[in-house]
Amino acid sequence: MKNFAPAHLMKLKPYQPGKPIDEVKREMGLRDVVKLASNENPYPPSPGVVQAIARAARQVNRYPDGGCFYLRQALAKKLGVPPSQLVFGNGSDEIIILALRAFVSPGDEVVMAKPSFMIYALATRIAGARPKEIPLKDFRYDLDRMRRAVTRKTKLIFIGNPDNPGGTYVTHRQLAGFLKQIPRDVLVFMDEAYYEYAAGNKDYPDTLKLLKRHKNLIITRTFSKIYGLAGLRIGYGIADSPIIAVFDRIRDPFNVNTLAQAAALACLKDRSYYKGVAQKIERQRQYLYRQLTLLKIPFVETATNFVLIRTDQNSAVVSRQLMQRGVIVRDMSVWGLNDFIRVSIGTAQENRKFIRAMTALTKKKK
Repeated sequence: MKNFAPAHLMKLKPYQPGKPIDEVKREMGLRDVVKLASNENPYPPSPGVVQAIARAARQVNRYPDGGCFYLRQALAKKLGVPPSQLVFGNGSDEIIILALRAFVSPGDEVVMAKPSFMIYALATRIAGARPKEIPLKDFRYDLDRMRRAVTRKTKLIFIGNPDNPGGTYVTHRQLAGFLKQIPRDVLVFMDEAYYEYAAGNKDYPDTLKLLKRHKNLIITRTFSKIYGLAGLRIGYGIADSPIIAVFDRIRDPFNVNTLAQAAALACLKDRSYYKGVAQKIERQRQYLYRQLTLLKIPFVETATNFVLIRTDQNSAVVSRQLMQRGVIVRDMSVWGLNDFIRVSIGTAQENRKFIRAMTALTKKKK
């Protein structure tokens, strides 16, 4: 049979999401399974958000607002930016893809870290460009090497801040110094999907302030993480108005659905609820730190809602053993981290189940 796809696409390996809970229950014959694999918020949206979704559901026979007017106005006011500096996407992932579609051509180069969010390299290769992957140093960005990797062919630099899977971040001082050394015709894409978890750190970058001086900066954030709208897929980008205008030229006309827009708008109005969510995640993060330390299991301290954990055997084996005990985690061997697992910070009950499973595995090895 004739292969209709271009050769460079056939070399790609599809993104492999984590297994859903129901599939693991069937496969393992289990009743009680928790999923700590996909960096999801374990808490449901606020009651106000659920009510907004229910009201908006009555209108799903109509196409959504293609310009996200009400959400745009509310978010612009919250961020202190003009509405013309915002673009909305089907998750912030879509804006990553739009940036590559708009500003990168076949044969160009895109600089990124390794390991990092897998979509950066995957989407770059789909665009026919070359990813230049710079190894992390102790799970932190090596900005000096990334700067030296920039050539005349470089069109875009991806920085996940905080990064996935490491959970670490580039500081304001580091980023400000980096931007000063990057040519103005090279775009720097700051992926701040975990912004709400990290922004409380005093040295976390104020990228909106930096955007005023660096017109080659693109910032993305999402409603998938702390706001718990992962199933509705909505994120946004902030950039200089001419860059946003290019995004609007190439994005799909109705790329953000009606329910997502209503839910995101309601999230912005319910700050106290999501402040409480952040506090719960922080308490559970500290719980995991304490328990892993007692078990003498190494981990990378994180500014996100997940923890990268080192195992003393193959991560695929550990992930399978945990799954057999009803705990789904992320096997990091696909990232080249063959002795690491990534664990989302769940509810108190979910985290206790994970620690019990890890304790059992530790005792079994002894």
